[in-house]
Amino acid sequence: SAAPVMPPAKAGGKEALVLQCEWEVCTYVASKMEEFCEHVAQHLQQHLPGEHRDEMGPLEEYTCLRHSFAFLCVRHVYFHCYHTKLKQWGLRALQSQSDVSHCQLDFQSRNIIPEIQENFLCLWEYCERSFDNPEWFYRHVEDHSFCSEYKAAGKENHVVLCGWKDCDCTFKGRCKLREHLRSHTQEKVVACPTCGGMFANNTKFFDHIRRQTALDQQRFQCSHCSKRFATERLLRDHMRNHVNHYKCPLCDMTCPLPSSLRNHIRFRHSEERPFKCDYCDYSCKNLIDLRKHLDTHSKEPPYRCEFEACSFTARSLCSIKLHYRKVHEGDSEPRYKCHVCDKCFTRGNNLTVHLRKKHQFKWPSGHPRFRYKEHEDGYMRLQLVRYESVELTEQLL
Repeated sequence: SAAPVMPPAKAGGKEALVLQCEWEVCTYVASKMEEFCEHVAQHLQQHLPGEHRDEMGPLEEYTCLRHSFAFLCVRHVYFHCYHTKLKQWGLRALQSQSDVSHCQLDFQSRNIIPEIQENFLCLWEYCERSFDNPEWFYRHVEDHSFCSEYKAAGKENHVVLCGWKDCDCTFKGRCKLREHLRSHTQEKVVACPTCGGMFANNTKFFDHIRRQTALDQQRFQCSHCSKRFATERLLRDHMRNHVNHYKCPLCDMTCPLPSSLRNHIRFRHSEERPFKCDYCDYSCKNLIDLRKHLDTHSKEPPYRCEFEACSFTARSLCSIKLHYRKVHEGDSEPRYKCHVCDKCFTRGNNLTVHLRKKHQFKWPSGHPRFRYKEHEDGYMRLQLVRYESVELTEQLL
């Protein structure tokens, strides 16, 4: 049967959604995710070649009619279903907040979703179930939180344990555990109905819109880079980016977060390469690099330019976007801007040479290069960081 695997019984208590199908000219509207996913599964079944219509396997490849790139799979289409639901929650969140305006970004990106390279895998202890539909996956993980047992912590206190692989976290209640599990699954709970951006909570969603506030309403200014913000909390969050607290014990490198320090140590000071290719002797330090390498074993490039007269193909989404900006949007304008004299350059390397020779800038000891960050005006400028280090404790390594 072409129908998707049905979800666990719990439906999250969220009723009366308005889930509009956008497959070609379809006008179907569902009120529940079960109905919506089953409807989209019928589109997928019709789109398959005749001899494969009863083989809705999760690894089959299809052309997605809601997205311009070819070679996309069932889980990609189901992620569109999930994304549609999140945009509905985003619309409702905006309607409940009279002091928050609407997103001003380009609505044409509202259906752009992340690359979904593999099925969603539950890493709860002794589980490891695999899902091609994110909605059923997140519901399944939530059910684990309801079944997790409490453990005594002292004479009177009890805590609930996280059963995720290699996680020892404990929480006072199941609600906090469910929130924590999103850090493992990367679940988002709301999306912007205008630009499609996804967020872990409503606060981050509203911040996304408040950052677009007119300049005269952005009263809070950063003392390091002069960037302005609509609220004091947004300014405080931004200021943390200017302080690198964690020093590498093996060199002079400093990092803003324990996680970024761990990544630095793994990439700069470790020779371990745990990710190995099944087809050759290649090995690497992270999964992203391995996935990029695996593309080299593919005969067909997975991405093609959407313009009819253009035959450009690429092996990564990043490459196809770069091609689009340079060739079809005419994005050859210099985007790297000196924050001292406003001179512009087309490449970051050229701006680096300018900063070193013209303004005698030097990057701190242990740091291999300057870092640039995009500002609201579209220009890339030097990311000004105050390198204040504190000694790193052993548990961060």
